[in-house]
Amino acid sequence: MGELSKLPNIGAALEQRLTEAGVETPEQLRKLGAREAFLRIRRIDSGACLHMLSALEGAVEGIPKKDLSPEVKAGLKEFFYSEGT
Repeated sequence: MGELSKLPNIGAALEQRLTEAGVETPEQLRKLGAREAFLRIRRIDSGACLHMLSALEGAVEGIPKKDLSPEVKAGLKEFFYSEGT
């Protein structure tokens, strides 16, 4: 596994998806942001889900996805159902 898997919430499968989507480093992920990274993954994996989006946001913020604030979770949910699907 590479550098991405050192971030919270990023396991081997999500790291692979990120790499396939052209995101290869933690710095690239932070610069893109969770939402853009998710949309790039969604282009190659139509099964990308809200949990993945939350995991990406947690990774960007450097925290477990369960620790995302209720406001952030609500924003991600709104994005997923409006833009991400």
